[in-house]
Amino acid sequence: MKKTVLGLLLLGSTLFADVTNIEVTPQFINNTNLKIIDIRTPSEWRETGIVKGSYTLTFFDERGNYDTEGFLKALNSIVKKDEKFALICRTGSRTGMISNFLGKKLNYNVINLKGGIMKLFREGYNPEKYNSTK
Repeated sequence: MKKTVLGLLLLGSTLFADVTNIEVTPQFINNTNLKIIDIRTPSEWRETGIVKGSYTLTFFDERGNYDTEGFLKALNSIVKKDEKFALICRTGSRTGMISNFLGKKLNYNVINLKGGIMKLFREGYNPEKYNSTK
């Protein structure tokens, strides 16, 4: 009986959180209709470029500071809470943390693109130039 109750509790907790971890590849990027949110900093976007069609929305600034309320307000103007979307950063470290926060604590339907933009570059992906007036 205890195992059944524990199993139901674990199952129930996963019904509300949806965090998917996917190793990012150029094929995934080129064949997805998902909105991709690039959470890096403007200096990183300028340095490397961005995934074509992605949304640029900084979470951590250059000093590691963040504004959760401001980020969520901006995110909610891009995606609906139940809409599946993906997060990308430089290597996947930041998106790992933020995906878990968004999915497990706030019930967003989020995909963490593991490996980040650097993995895409190693696999031959050609980014588009970041345009700050976009």
